Amino acid sequence: MTFKSDREKFIFYNIPVFLFSLLPIFLITGPFLSDLSISLISVLFLIYCFNKKNFSFFKEKYFYIFLIFWAYLISNSIINNFNLDSFKISFFYFRYGVFIVAVVSLLDVEHKFINYFFYSIFICFTLLIIDGFYQYFIGENIFGFKSPSEHRVSSLFHSEMILGSYLSRLWPIFFGLSLFIFKQKNNFFFLFVIIFILSEVLIFLSGDRVAFFYINLSAIFIILFSQKLYKTRLIILVSSIILIVIISLINPTAKERVFNLTLNQMNLSNDYFKNNNDNNKGENEIYIFTKQHTSHYITAYKMFLDKKILGVGVKNFRNFCGDKKYLENELSCSTHPHNTYIQLLSETGIIGFSFLIFALIYFCKYVLRHMIFKFKGKYYFTDFEICILSGILIYLWPIAPTGNIFNNWLNIAMILNFPFLIWSRSLIKV
Repeated sequence: MTFKSDREKFIFYNIPVFLFSLLPIFLITGPFLSDLSISLISVLFLIYCFNKKNFSFFKEKYFYIFLIFWAYLISNSIINNFNLDSFKISFFYFRYGVFIVAVVSLLDVEHKFINYFFYSIFICFTLLIIDGFYQYFIGENIFGFKSPSEHRVSSLFHSEMILGSYLSRLWPIFFGLSLFIFKQKNNFFFLFVIIFILSEVLIFLSGDRVAFFYINLSAIFIILFSQKLYKTRLIILVSSIILIVIISLINPTAKERVFNLTLNQMNLSNDYFKNNNDNNKGENEIYIFTKQHTSHYITAYKMFLDKKILGVGVKNFRNFCGDKKYLENELSCSTHPHNTYIQLLSETGIIGFSFLIFALIYFCKYVLRHMIFKFKGKYYFTDFEICILSGILIYLWPIAPTGNIFNNWLNIAMILNFPFLIWSRSLIKV
């Protein structure tokens, strides 16, 4: 990107950088400001490209793949059980792809604004940790708001119980940027290790079981594939276990939700082992997922079997789950199936599902390449990239309840990983 005047640079560089840097803060407020920001960044970037008659930014392979996926979503929403909501979601999905290209282009101009984005996350994590623990000990957050769910921490998210989701999804980026900026300087690095431990404990107190799984999944991934984090691995692991054990002892309610409730919903409580006999096999069936989630999945799978190629249409699970031919039981219906893979399978069919499988295979391919390199004493990815990849892994992990794949807030949190990874890989190529 080149600029002829200070005014042009202000409009097409400074404003997008400002909006991008504030995204971690905007995500706390909800989807509106964050969605508005990425939309403005995308629009300004498109205007710049048209003014300069320069569309070389869009020639990358990843954008072509995204473009095909986007075109399919639009086609599907038009020809398959058309409704205006589905079409709008599909049409405006384009902004995510443009946003990624725009941020990569901004990073190519001057990557120092990464610092602004990093400190924005740092401020958010610090405030959430302070406020979260304040709410836990006092009973209300610093604004006097009590959590809508007793014995669970919501912090600045108030009635939205997404504190755990925010921390778990942005932590890989936060940790990766700390490595990139501070190069593992001990004084700073251990500060971020402490922040991770406190974040994990706070997620545990929030009662968000999926987020608790995600942050540990990303941490394990980083521990397995990083280059230089040997000392830190043991510190993080041991400290986290000790703190969570202590909290479980002094606060059995938190333990009850994260562990006991999960076992109960899977039908793996003590009652299962006491009552497991031939007379009540149906009642003592083990569930990998909760009964409610299992019902969603079965209903979604029935939709897929009925319409294998195209599915029932983008974001149409909610509109068809009550149909008698799909309805499994009274728990079957919801706004979405609560699993990304099953949602794409039921709503977009084999064609839409294949894009996600392609992404998973692509991810596994490069992780395998990194493992081969590591076996030879080399590294394909830097530690910064490993952290970003761990953030992507969260969204590609197939066996876990998830949010709606077409949810704006979740999509924004997800795509934040890609510009950093693409830009970092381009530096290595150069």
